[in-house]
Amino acid sequence: MRLGIIGTGMIAAFHAKAIAAMDNAELVAAYARRADIADQFGTAHGCAAYSDLDAFLAYGGLDAVTVCTPSGAHLEPVKAAAAAGKHVICEKPLEVTTERVDEMIDACAQAGVGLAGIFPRRFSPATSVLKQAVDAGRFGRISLAEATIKWWRTQEYYESGAWRGTWNLDGGGALMNQSIHTIDLLLHLMGDAQRVQADAGLLAHSDIEVEDTAAAIMRFEGGALGVIQGSTACWSAAGHPAEIQICGDRGSVFMTDDKFRVWEFADETPEDAEIRATYSIDAGGAGAGAADPSAIDFSGHQRNFEDALAAFREGRSPMVDGREGRRAVALIREIYAAAERAAV
Repeated sequence: MRLGIIGTGMIAAFHAKAIAAMDNAELVAAYARRADIADQFGTAHGCAAYSDLDAFLAYGGLDAVTVCTPSGAHLEPVKAAAAAGKHVICEKPLEVTTERVDEMIDACAQAGVGLAGIFPRRFSPATSVLKQAVDAGRFGRISLAEATIKWWRTQEYYESGAWRGTWNLDGGGALMNQSIHTIDLLLHLMGDAQRVQADAGLLAHSDIEVEDTAAAIMRFEGGALGVIQGSTACWSAAGHPAEIQICGDRGSVFMTDDKFRVWEFADETPEDAEIRATYSIDAGGAGAGAADPSAIDFSGHQRNFEDALAAFREGRSPMVDGREGRRAVALIREIYAAAERAAV
């Protein structure tokens, strides 16, 4: 499939690398509002460059686009791409409110094109192993499930783009921008959350509109209690890895990034020893992107893209379709509303 990229900021380079690493996919065009920026990106990645969106979408043989604009500026290019008959892969979050996500979903459905969100952590082998254990009931009755994201961003990070740290274009802070990957993973494993209580604040940064630290407690639809801690105010030179913890009366698993720090069940199976040997955490490992957003690996994006493009070719829904991508946005907005109530 022939792909184009809309928006050429930092994350677009990871999209380009993921596309280049794929079989049966080719990056053919890129769009940026400024012609000089578009040209630089096109030269770096060997594709045509456009500063006119309509001309970009008219590129001959373009099958699908990936959207890499700021979070609150996803809806308009997605609608334009859908109207032009292009399948869409959109960076996280799909949009900054559920209303805008719904408008995006409707536009793609009406145009008869596919829509996929980007949540690379869903596609790691360790996630698949953990999901199988949850679905098989190996934890017994799950009592606690937790997502912890204790990351660091400098003040300069927030000042590096006028859109960063704004409600309109960033959609929120540590939760909506950084923690959303791990929050989505928690929902993927546990199902939807209910009865949310939360608090949030700007504790280590200044001159931004949004939170750099938030904490929430909730009850999942299956009855387990849940905790989310998300922050960009936790200094570390290497970065603290994000972690998912699931505990029940028959087992406990702590997943640190895409490795297991704990994998133990009351009812051991022959596969458990192999899982621990294959996926045990390297004590020297740090969380990719935890302190430096440019340090992420594109392999997760590649697996995400491969699933999406296969779904588009086969006329089915990708693993992270519009409604799946909506779930984390809905929960984060609910946490923000709960934090606002707590502050009154």
